[in-house]
Amino acid sequence: MPLQGTVQKAASAIIGFDCNQPLTALECKAFKEAGMDFCIRYVPRTASLMSGNLTYEEAGIILASGLAISAVQHVPLPNWMPTGELGSRYGAFASQYAKNTVGLPEGMVLWLDLESVSTAATPQDVIDYCSSWYASVFRDGYVPGLYVGWQPGLNGEGLYNLPFKHYWRAYNADFTPDPRGYQLIQHTQKTLGNVTYDPNTTQEDKMGDSLLWAAPQ
Repeated sequence: MPLQGTVQKAASAIIGFDCNQPLTALECKAFKEAGMDFCIRYVPRTASLMSGNLTYEEAGIILASGLAISAVQHVPLPNWMPTGELGSRYGAFASQYAKNTVGLPEGMVLWLDLESVSTAATPQDVIDYCSSWYASVFRDGYVPGLYVGWQPGLNGEGLYNLPFKHYWRAYNADFTPDPRGYQLIQHTQKTLGNVTYDPNTTQEDKMGDSLLWAAPQ
């Protein structure tokens, strides 16, 4: 059944976090008490990589704790080679997992993690991958977003010319999709209790747009 969350536009200067480990109710409570207002968790690329990713039960715990939720798909191992076919396949898996396994509502942003691309890849390889991923996710009712990390395979102009309208800056990003800019800024890693996480701050981009997430009802 769908999660009890409402798709909302994120206000600016909201502090939250992303993390790559499942969260308990007590851990979510600790983050909320520490001043966090949203959580970004991971979805897998393939059925063989399910362990440790966001589930329906965990997403319900996150929302019940008062945290808004978003999701990002794991990137392949460093120096991976992007193709249009791979983008279609990974995008379809991300959106179907988000919908059928987690129950995330349509209309929220689902993020593509773009980093550590092979130096042998051409800009067109990256464009094909990202555009195909975008098309698959959009077709399933989600709003595609792009997390830009180190070595994304495109410069700032190339990133901006992709079909995305929602961009998230990694703490180590080396390019900016100007003139749009970023809606989410990631900061360097921290630890709270037994959870390692990256703090993030929301903002309007230079075109006045913000990300969309599932907020508690």
